[in-house]
Amino acid sequence: MTLRRSFLTLSIGIALALSVSVVSSLRTAEPLPGRFSDDTFWRMITGFSEEGGYFRFENFLSNELAFQQVIPALKDTTKPGGIYLGVGPEQNFTYITALQPKIAFIIDIRRQNMLEHMMYKALFELSNDRADFLSRLYARKRPGGLNADSDPGILFSSYQGAQPDRRLVQENLSAIKNVLANHKFGLSKEDFDSIEYVYHAFVESGPDLDYTIGGFGGGGGSPTYEQLMTATDKAGHNWSYLAGEANYRVMRDMEMKNLIVPLVGDFAGPKAIRAVADYLIQHDAKVTVFYLSNVEQYLFQDSSQWRRFYRNVQALPLDASSTFIRSVNSGAYGRIGGYGMRFQSLLSPMADTVKAFDEGRIRYYNDVIRMSK
Repeated sequence: MTLRRSFLTLSIGIALALSVSVVSSLRTAEPLPGRFSDDTFWRMITGFSEEGGYFRFENFLSNELAFQQVIPALKDTTKPGGIYLGVGPEQNFTYITALQPKIAFIIDIRRQNMLEHMMYKALFELSNDRADFLSRLYARKRPGGLNADSDPGILFSSYQGAQPDRRLVQENLSAIKNVLANHKFGLSKEDFDSIEYVYHAFVESGPDLDYTIGGFGGGGGSPTYEQLMTATDKAGHNWSYLAGEANYRVMRDMEMKNLIVPLVGDFAGPKAIRAVADYLIQHDAKVTVFYLSNVEQYLFQDSSQWRRFYRNVQALPLDASSTFIRSVNSGAYGRIGGYGMRFQSLLSPMADTVKAFDEGRIRYYNDVIRMSK
């Protein structure tokens, strides 16, 4: 009887200890903030980022005209309020607007991409509506007649043919630098020089800016900024962040709250993705979407890089709805795109990719393409 009573006491003690441990762990998972202070935002950028690396193209904007076609399916399978991860410049804004995550982390190997996002951040903060935003982005005087109801086609056509205003160029550059300086972000002179370089690319090309830097060289055939912002899904719905004022306000609000966090990082690198993973685990948050563009295509050119990338993905907190967005060359991988759609966007559950990697079923880039639809 004494032995049984001791065993019962021990069992109750262990159960209580486990309960206290579980409750304690739940209490330590702080909720995701509704905004980041300037200091926290900048410490994330500097603390999570890696050294900048090289990519063969400048990537001032996307060249994926079909990128909206997966949005309806994403909205059916994912929930707002999660965590968005992405790469590259403005295409993320449209995905973010449509999916409405709590926080977005943009990870790109080029420091210039982080600085382009800082330029965008300043422009969002300076611009109350879409027409003002484009006026500042392209340094063109705002045309008359534009209002909150102007559709994106009218919005962009109003700026077509307008020439840059050199006075506005200098005023806007000064305003961009002042906004970022007032936040007390630790940007260097070289960083501000890079922001000025990026801004001039937008000014010189205006709405006709494309992946080949809109006339600065390259083989043409890429969609322009206007075409990307007036594209639609297969049902004809435009999800672009400039499709309407409500979309624009979603993006502007997140930028004002420092919730779009641009990082410098290699997908196969040792730090950026894992730092984000650690942060999300601490806040009991899950990745909703990871937009990859076609980065995997380049990672698979080195047998160690793609493996390091998927090990990084293994560190991220996922659930059954966590989804990769991949951009695939339509011709090279047997996919069929529409007119002018060189790249097709495809979806794949992140957990399925991680499982396939664990089981050794991923050896080539085509293996992950076959897992996507």
